Amino acid sequence: MLSWLIERAEGERRAQRIEWLLLDVDGVLTDGRLFIGVDGTERLAFHVHDGHGLRMWQRAGRQVAVVSGRGSPGARVRCESLGVEHIYQDAHRKLEVFQQFLCDTGAAPEQVCFVGDELVDLPVLRQAGLAVAVPNAVPEVCAEAHVLTRRSGGHGAVRELIDELLRIQGEWERVTARYYT
Repeated sequence: MLSWLIERAEGERRAQRIEWLLLDVDGVLTDGRLFIGVDGTERLAFHVHDGHGLRMWQRAGRQVAVVSGRGSPGARVRCESLGVEHIYQDAHRKLEVFQQFLCDTGAAPEQVCFVGDELVDLPVLRQAGLAVAVPNAVPEVCAEAHVLTRRSGGHGAVRELIDELLRIQGEWERVTARYYT
């Protein structure tokens, strides 16, 4: 269950309009740790619950995009395997990338839920229709968020958010019916 940092009715009104999840990678889809081998190869860990949640979100007819301040081949591979078409990496000025994302997709800011954890995410959090922080986010990000997940980044936070959004939007039963028959 999400922690609403704004009045719940206002939060649910915002959640009703969400068509797009725009997700940071490091600290949101991962726990923020980087594993670097002696040969320089990078390894990231992604939670399977988040991946399944993204697939359910897509089955509900919704869209996903990611924006990361770093470039990561592993993140690209994971996102592509989940059918994420809009992948923005090396995004040091995320507000500019957010504006490009809006142009690329035709989305309106109020249709976008952005999940972030770090200072570079603040400008997008301030523009998105629903601003979400994970509990491992820096305090400044938590202060700007409309919602705080209970689960940390890389530990099912995205799935927690998706489950709640699908319930609020009345899509939960339809999307999950296949698991009960």
